[in-house]
Amino acid sequence: MIPILDTKRQYTKIQNEVEKNVLEVLRSGSYILGKFNKELEAKMQEYIGVKHCVTLNSGTDALHLALRALDIGQGDEVITVAFTFVATTEAIGIVGATPVFVDIDNDTFNIDPKLIEAKITPKTKAIIPVHLYGQPCQMDVICDIAKRYNLYVIEDCAQAIGAKFKGQTVGSFGDIGCFSFYPTKNLGAMGDGGMISTNSEYLKNRIIALRNHGGAVRYYHDEIGVNSRLDEVQAAILNVKFKYINEWNKKRRENAYSYNELFAPYKDIVKTPFEGKDTECIYHQYTIKIENRDEVHKLLQENGIGAMLYYPVPLHFQKVHDYLGYKEGSLPVTEHNTKVVLSLPMFPELTFDEQKQVVDTLVKSIEKTKAIV
Repeated sequence: MIPILDTKRQYTKIQNEVEKNVLEVLRSGSYILGKFNKELEAKMQEYIGVKHCVTLNSGTDALHLALRALDIGQGDEVITVAFTFVATTEAIGIVGATPVFVDIDNDTFNIDPKLIEAKITPKTKAIIPVHLYGQPCQMDVICDIAKRYNLYVIEDCAQAIGAKFKGQTVGSFGDIGCFSFYPTKNLGAMGDGGMISTNSEYLKNRIIALRNHGGAVRYYHDEIGVNSRLDEVQAAILNVKFKYINEWNKKRRENAYSYNELFAPYKDIVKTPFEGKDTECIYHQYTIKIENRDEVHKLLQENGIGAMLYYPVPLHFQKVHDYLGYKEGSLPVTEHNTKVVLSLPMFPELTFDEQKQVVDTLVKSIEKTKAIV
């Protein structure tokens, strides 16, 4: 069995460091917003290249509180994509705003900047570009559009910590960057976790208050907030893992290049991931395109290859968004890609022999189903 991700292998390499930090927390008696949270925020500020980071309970809360901090709510529209995890639009719905979907670029799977302006209305308040699979969006074009129309930019960086566009780290382009530390992420906790990044002191302070029941001062509450503090144990774990994030991302990129070479003889039946010259993708997922995807996926699973479908049903076809009235053909590129994408095992500890086994099994499965790109 070759899993899509193997967190146990990673743990064995950092076990002593992680357990040392966790025991320190347990023995300290300081379990909420302690020193490890402060250290993590400081490290992430420098890493991303922003003035402020605020740790939170999840990446979903990061998106939710980003919208709250920008006073986006009932009657407002937020432009984003339907080819992403539901948390992106879930956050929009929680604040009472309406998601407006833009189709994706066929190569990058990210929002197509050429289509954004046509979706802007007087109700539009923000754009949420999603750096899907660790591939950065075209942030220069997106930010230029936002500036011309006086819109906020909230970057969904849940899958892209450390990714760069034109040498600049994602999460530093928009008004707010939103990160997830879910265990499967490149920098994953051993439970839920999230964070926002921003250069605005006002937004930092607002989100600090919102994460703590709407009050900046203890027992004084200025607005309805939530309880969204990152657990100190998770912060302690993330401080250990942070030391390795560049190494792990580098290994992911090397694994992606190995996959590319292994797939080179099969370019007529497998379309490998695109990476632009201005981008540094960190391959949260290594996602290919094939025909007869579902049949091939089933054969891979039967042969012990942990391939996954991210995402088989686009958000504009999800029941939760029925009220928006999108019909088949509304987002043709998105709809096509949900039928052909397949994510293969990808993690830093993945070996070349395992990659070769994945590729060999995939090619045999394609031949068996007579799949043609």
